[in-house]
Amino acid sequence: MANYTFGGIEGVEEGTSFLDRKALRMAGIHLALVAGIDGNPEIGASSVVLNGGYVDDSDLGDQIIYTGHGGNDPNSKKQVSDQSWDAPGNKALLVSEMHGLPIRVTRGYKLKSNFSPKSGYRYGGLYRVADHFEEKGKDGFMICRYRLEKIEPFNTKPGDPIKTFSSGSDDPGKSQVTFLRTVRDTKLSREIKELYEYKCQVCGIEISVRGVAYAEGAHIRPLGKPHNGKDKSTNIICLCPNHHVMFDKGIFSIGKNLHLVGLKGKLNLHVDHKLDEDNLAYHEEHIYIEG
Repeated sequence: MANYTFGGIEGVEEGTSFLDRKALRMAGIHLALVAGIDGNPEIGASSVVLNGGYVDDSDLGDQIIYTGHGGNDPNSKKQVSDQSWDAPGNKALLVSEMHGLPIRVTRGYKLKSNFSPKSGYRYGGLYRVADHFEEKGKDGFMICRYRLEKIEPFNTKPGDPIKTFSSGSDDPGKSQVTFLRTVRDTKLSREIKELYEYKCQVCGIEISVRGVAYAEGAHIRPLGKPHNGKDKSTNIICLCPNHHVMFDKGIFSIGKNLHLVGLKGKLNLHVDHKLDEDNLAYHEEHIYIEG
């Protein structure tokens, strides 16, 4: 199985040119030599290449309306059948959207765009999948569509590669995007969510969009100043979006024996998941709004 890397590739700046797809693969930008979507439905999509394969693609620079794969005649480039959200590449892009994974975008010379190179391929930097929808394409068949948004301002140099640390970090990494922000430990957060099968530890709700589960990893003691929480499994819980916002805003906290403070009930805790009691006490003292 391919070893996919999410985020920037060290030493490769936005605007770097490549002769062909083999060169992209050697650099670690896009491993697939033919497919436009690099990744799989289990981990998500790490990279896409735009090279004129679909007539419905629209490239505005800092925003791209990208067409998923499938149903296209490789010779005529015309759509001859409907696309499916369950196709591997399309599902991979959904996973990247739901899990907030960055995607590398590369433009090829065949792409009809003001931002495409005259020859070869040009790396365009990091984007995120902001939305997905379906519509009838120009050839009359249903197509899967994704709205990609630039993570950094268009035509600016990328910052440091986004880092992930499965073992966690006492000092969470930072990335220079348009401002200095704390980078959440995506892999560690996903491990916690997988442990709970993406079910909220407060209400037990499981959210699924087109077969892709969604939950959020919430830090008990917030990262960054002035709280200086650590990006460790002992400081992360799995919550639905509503309870994540309520927890971050201090609507409720977690007290002794995991009983909720401010809400009725008790936090569900997996036998393999240990929480730092100091973090719980910190949240109740500094974040929780009593009453």
